[in-house]
Amino acid sequence: MTGNGDGAVRAQYEAYPYPARNPADEAHRLITGSPSHILEIEHFVFAGGQAGALRALVAGGGTGDGAIMLAQQLADRGAGTVTYLDASNASLTVARERAQARGLDNISFHQGSLLDLPRLGWAPFDYIDCCGVLHHLDAPEAGLQALVSVLAERGGLGLMLYGELGRTGVYPVQRAIARLAGAAPALGPAEDRLALARRLVDGLPDGNWLRRNDNLSDHLAGDDAGFFDLLLHSRDRAYLVGEIVKLTAAAGLRITGFLPAGAYDPGHYLSDPELRERAAALPRAERWALAEELSGAMKTHIFYAVRRGNDKGGAVSGLTPAMVPALREIAADRLAASLAKSPRLSAELGGVERQFEVPDGAAAMVALIDGRRSLRQIHGRLRAGGARMNWAEFEAGFSALYAVLHPLNLLLFAGAVVD
Repeated sequence: MTGNGDGAVRAQYEAYPYPARNPADEAHRLITGSPSHILEIEHFVFAGGQAGALRALVAGGGTGDGAIMLAQQLADRGAGTVTYLDASNASLTVARERAQARGLDNISFHQGSLLDLPRLGWAPFDYIDCCGVLHHLDAPEAGLQALVSVLAERGGLGLMLYGELGRTGVYPVQRAIARLAGAAPALGPAEDRLALARRLVDGLPDGNWLRRNDNLSDHLAGDDAGFFDLLLHSRDRAYLVGEIVKLTAAAGLRITGFLPAGAYDPGHYLSDPELRERAAALPRAERWALAEELSGAMKTHIFYAVRRGNDKGGAVSGLTPAMVPALREIAADRLAASLAKSPRLSAELGGVERQFEVPDGAAAMVALIDGRRSLRQIHGRLRAGGARMNWAEFEAGFSALYAVLHPLNLLLFAGAVVD
């Protein structure tokens, strides 16, 4: 939806910083997510290698979720810095107060537009996060080019763009609100438009597509920032996977993976053997697009990208003994204990609930994954513990485990943490 330009977008986030966050909450939790989790960056940007003293930019940082998460993870490792940039002073203030609450001193805060990046004179960044921003620009392609202008040759980006199919119902309701608010000039102030919009949404008929869309919840959560961002935004658009592929290619980038990977596998949605075989034979970008079409539930698209000519970076490909596996946001002992009781995991991908079964011996392998041990070391520990398997047998077993846990974004390959 097009609207009143950059000024209106900036004014919205001054009035309603998004997402709504209380800096006091930093005392008891760290919000983690995607993109920009350090393990994901190492897996999808540095091909499983160490990020090292990462120089990161969070462009359009909002109230700070991505910047705070990455800065904390880098601080825990003792290396790396984050540069935060956002046009909204209100959002920046929240993000800075969150950093102060955590005692983080590895973030520098700057107010401004990402479109100004080519003129700021900043040194190139190893990693750039731009989550939920490009789709609010008048020219998203220009915004992406601005990001690429400050990207190191071997660096990469973590991006999020709205998904068209999963946002079914949003734009008709945005237009309906605009019609009703525009008919009464007195309804100009944001709080009055918000009150009108809430009354409209509360009274939507059961057949309305927004009411029928169970994938969206910002307007139901209760906070004004989420409601305003979803239904009163002055300018946003959504993308199909194919459009994202074209957008990134035009900027000289190649996509290294969508998250979670399993949601973008069309086989996840197909039970017919012939259809699964046909889907598997499609080029990778077409498989991603087909998965989106079959799911219909993807409200956002989260993905990583590197420069097209960066043949040493990108996503992990294949297994070697020196690679270091890491579990993302789940304790190895807890997962191993669960798998020892039952080899089945339940998870929802792309709006579909499914059960996944891990191979025999998975619990013992998982118990040894600590983000430091290489596959060679895990194999050696298993053999020392009495397991009779050569490397080829171990590799086959671990590959089967990876084929279950990686699509759920639970198992990645990342650089070992060195004390």
